[in-house]
Amino acid sequence: MARVISVEAERFPIAGTFTISRGSKTEAEVITCTISQGGHSGRGECVPYKRYGETMEGVRDAIEAMRDRIASGMDRTALLDAMPAGAGRNAIDCALWDLEAKISGNPVANAIWPAPLHQLETAYTLSLGEPEAMAAQARANAGRPLLKVKIGGDNDIARIRAVRQAAPESRLILDANEGWTDDNIVANFAFAAEQDIALIEQPLPAGRDGILRHIAHPVPVCADESVHEAGNLEALVGLYDAVNIKLDKSGGLTAALTLRDRARELGFGVMVGCMVGTSLAMAPAVLLAQGADFVDLDGPLLLARDRVPGLVYQGSLVSPPDRALWG
Repeated sequence: MARVISVEAERFPIAGTFTISRGSKTEAEVITCTISQGGHSGRGECVPYKRYGETMEGVRDAIEAMRDRIASGMDRTALLDAMPAGAGRNAIDCALWDLEAKISGNPVANAIWPAPLHQLETAYTLSLGEPEAMAAQARANAGRPLLKVKIGGDNDIARIRAVRQAAPESRLILDANEGWTDDNIVANFAFAAEQDIALIEQPLPAGRDGILRHIAHPVPVCADESVHEAGNLEALVGLYDAVNIKLDKSGGLTAALTLRDRARELGFGVMVGCMVGTSLAMAPAVLLAQGADFVDLDGPLLLARDRVPGLVYQGSLVSPPDRALWG
């Protein structure tokens, strides 16, 4: 039976403004792929990311280019060869997982995780801003156990100090989004250690991070922009202590599972993260993140409006997705 594919661009307003070292945004721009067959439909959501040269139009066109092959029955394994890693492949891959689960009646969780699913403690992200503004964000969320702090400027020590003073009981992850330099990284590392930081994400630009092999890591360092697929990992041994797996980078859950397993084999810690998207984008990542060392799946918490039905968040705890949403 032939499949029917639809592709839709959607926008969801962010609550306020979300700012990182590369710029600000006020809405989440996502593309949703729906694949239907025999009365069943599977969905996948992706977030095109300018950092990797993606645009809404380009990703939509890349999905549309696969229309005939999807309609004729292309499976997830063939998809890995047909498309490069990235947002478009993620939307199709997740839609295929969801469709398979809907047709078979066998939840995706049964296929990828042997133990009972459990709630996950997610980080909550604080946008980059002046120290006083970041302290206010931290103070408002000081009851959360894990905060992710966007940094990546000339005044980061003041930002870190302000957030730590405003949220003394929270564990903190620093995310520099490639914003540090060889000149300030040693001092920033030392101060992060003094402030009991739990993890530092991607302090230096991808491909210009060789100094990490030669300096001490008083706080574990996690690759984000430097890692997309499992093939990237061996080159990162000795540079990073952990890797941040995002479905939009890996190009779907299928490739992300391979990336996670290979990362464990090589001794990396595992973080599962996200772009700013809706619960539909987070749902497969919640399954991937079972057993992860760090979880950063707060996308819906940053939105003014999420999909219905969406994931259930209780404070910083996110529950596994209901199958009406995905999987």
